[in-house]
Amino acid sequence: MKKHKTSATAPPLSIALISIHGLIRGHDLELGRDADTGGQTKYVVELANALGERDDVAKVVLLTRRVVDDQVSPDYAVLVEPLSAKASIVRLECGAPGYMRKELLWDSLDSFSDNVLAYFKKPGNMPDIIHSHYADAGYVGARLSHQLGIPLVHTGHSLGRNKRKQLLASGVKRSEIESTYNISRRVEAEETTLGAAERVITSTQQEIEQQYGSYDYYQPQAMRVIPPGTDLKAFYPPREGEDDHGMADELAKFLKEPGKPIILALSRPDPKKNIVSLIEAYGESPKLQRVANLVIIAGNRDDIQDIAGVSKTVLNEILLAIDKYDLYGKVAYPKHHKASQVPSLYRMATRSGGVFVNPALTEPFGLTLIEAAACGLPLVATEDGGPIEIIKNCNNGYLIDPLNKPAMAEKLLATLTRKRDWKRFSANGMAGVCHFYSWPAHVETYLKVIRPLVDKTEPVVKLALTRRPNLFRRRALFSSLDLNLTGDRASLAELLKLIYSQRKTFIFGIATGRHLDDALAVLRQHDIPEPDILITNQGTQIHYAPDLTRDTAWEQHIDHHWNPQEIRTLLTDIAGLRIQPKNSQSAFKISYFIDPTTADVTEIRQILLRNDQAVNLVFSFGHFLDILPARASKGLALRWCADQFGFPLENTLVAGVTRADEDMLRGNPMGVVVANQYPPELSELCDADKIYFSKNKYAAGILEAIDHYQFLTVNKGKTT
Repeated sequence: MKKHKTSATAPPLSIALISIHGLIRGHDLELGRDADTGGQTKYVVELANALGERDDVAKVVLLTRRVVDDQVSPDYAVLVEPLSAKASIVRLECGAPGYMRKELLWDSLDSFSDNVLAYFKKPGNMPDIIHSHYADAGYVGARLSHQLGIPLVHTGHSLGRNKRKQLLASGVKRSEIESTYNISRRVEAEETTLGAAERVITSTQQEIEQQYGSYDYYQPQAMRVIPPGTDLKAFYPPREGEDDHGMADELAKFLKEPGKPIILALSRPDPKKNIVSLIEAYGESPKLQRVANLVIIAGNRDDIQDIAGVSKTVLNEILLAIDKYDLYGKVAYPKHHKASQVPSLYRMATRSGGVFVNPALTEPFGLTLIEAAACGLPLVATEDGGPIEIIKNCNNGYLIDPLNKPAMAEKLLATLTRKRDWKRFSANGMAGVCHFYSWPAHVETYLKVIRPLVDKTEPVVKLALTRRPNLFRRRALFSSLDLNLTGDRASLAELLKLIYSQRKTFIFGIATGRHLDDALAVLRQHDIPEPDILITNQGTQIHYAPDLTRDTAWEQHIDHHWNPQEIRTLLTDIAGLRIQPKNSQSAFKISYFIDPTTADVTEIRQILLRNDQAVNLVFSFGHFLDILPARASKGLALRWCADQFGFPLENTLVAGVTRADEDMLRGNPMGVVVANQYPPELSELCDADKIYFSKNKYAAGILEAIDHYQFLTVNKGKTT
């Protein structure tokens, strides 16, 4: 293996990959089991393995969701799975332990993010760079990047805006798209990630221009094309006397003439993969049926009736199409296959003089095309997406219009019958993959992209504070100020009595949108003791007792790509938006009055994103809009303080009442939404993990939550 030298000025990198959904393990990947266990899971595992072989990489960890479920292998519950001496898979808790589809994980991502943060904080685990995969991991990666000041690299794999267009075009109703796919949350997460990521890695130039180009925070200058690599140890041309891992016998169950050339299609049973059109093209071409057999590998199944969603529909349509054209004996459609058998399938098709076909309506990249080409198999593939560049680079087949069935059959027939072209395509494909798409080529380019990000990143400076010892205080109570602590003097007095009596047992913190001076005036007015931690200006300033020591390191941290003058200029002429008085503004907070009947918060966010302003927008009480740096919020400030003071988020009770408190409540803390007389801004949190809705208002609601969570007995007596 080629050695990659490192220098004294460029120490080996520690890289954290995050890929949350699906089933991820280091062996026998269950590709095609469902819509969540596809090419992404294979990509991240192989990337981790390839990076682990480099001398200029010190450590690679692939962080994913731990799954404890009798319906899946116990492998997915193992906390740590070594891949090599320097690479491993680490599984962390993410909501309910059972296996569930990615669209149901959104409310658990804050908790997963907190668990990743806790993992990073253990000695030797802090990475130099975070690389997130897909929108869910992007959400987590963006949050961690803002918290830690670590560069974020992102790979989307597929995008929500494109998904929505495809679903609408296929006739799915808008309401169903939202209820089934949570598409709005996914797109919002993708926009947030694009705003946070310093580099976005794509597989093709078309992906940059035609897919990311539809996003408000489209930044082509931050995007880099790095085609994914292929494991050439697994994917290689046929060898004499090689074991076919039982696939020949499996296919022979279906085929009358198993010796004929194979037209091989391999994908999950998804409508956009367009498998039924391929069967129809084959069924409508008697000549193609005479020349070759058709082999469909469409995931794994036991009983189609037990499968949920669109996969069941597609599998039924496959069977109906085979029956319609009476293709029995000519089409093989095995129920099961293992990932280890896929290379054998490619080589069997190559040995037969066959062809690999990808008839998808769109294909972001097409990893199976590269694998097939590495095994010497010519290609016929959709002219939409990654196959364009693959076939251009390798010159090993034909592009097709996936909706033109006669043309599809014609190109398949031409590839199979023109033997000279077949041999040329086969040789070109193998050579092209080695040159353009091997894993050594991929990681060489990958490291050239991420290394400068690490070298230019300034470390987060921790402020050396003089504060009273708090190692024994492993609990914390944080509350917003207005409508929580204030509003009812009787219940406030009862809460303050409790705080005074228990002052040495937990940290008391307040998080408010008010200025420091204004907040202190309210505290004095209501005889509220000075808190240990006072977060003000919607999370942009932090002060510590006993001397209100200002955390300047936090302000240095959030002053990342913050351009308040540009923001004010961009929003000058927005109807329905009026700047608040000067005393409501601060260095890291721009505050407006907003008329929601005239101005739209989403449109304002889009204006800022289109003009390269990555920010946090806080809309509260129906007419207040605060604009903050991307790294600032009450929730991020709380987590910064948890790191500084060493109190676990799991032992932290957080009380909030407005949308400004939302990200403080989410994740691992014990959250309570306190009842109030205003319209409930946080009603959407009713399904989120560990959030309690109080029946009582104001401080009485906090007291109710203290009882509900048994807060005063959490980890009582423990010091860890």
